[in-house]
Amino acid sequence: MKGGKERDSLTLKGFEERVEVNGKTYVVKVRDGETVEEDRDGRKLLRIKITAEVDGVLRDYTITFSRRGEDNVAIGRAYASVDAPGGRETDAERFAAVVEALTGAEPRIYRMKDGTIIIECGRRHLEGFKRFAELADAIEKWLEVTDR
Repeated sequence: MKGGKERDSLTLKGFEERVEVNGKTYVVKVRDGETVEEDRDGRKLLRIKITAEVDGVLRDYTITFSRRGEDNVAIGRAYASVDAPGGRETDAERFAAVVEALTGAEPRIYRMKDGTIIIECGRRHLEGFKRFAELADAIEKWLEVTDR
């Protein structure tokens, strides 16, 4: 992790960082965050909810993690909102800035033919989120419970 910051050493509230996404610098100021566990069709999901201001736009960002495939890989997905200020494309960039600021890793962004934009995170993003006291225990528990 960048800066040598250890697990549980940070808190989300008041966290601030500058990051660059697609050549543009964004200022990310986190207001709050939490995790929510959910069972859907026998699958255990982990939602990471972050309230952040990115370049003056305050929004709630939610990434839903599940286990996928034969190798049980942890994948997190989120969708850019068409209703967000600036539209989907701008929302996807702000979302990517939040993820990169908190985890130190840029998420993958997929643009679908129908206009949908998917922001995808993996295990290294989960490890980055675990640096924050508000998220660490729930992420660790979810990883243990869903491991096969």
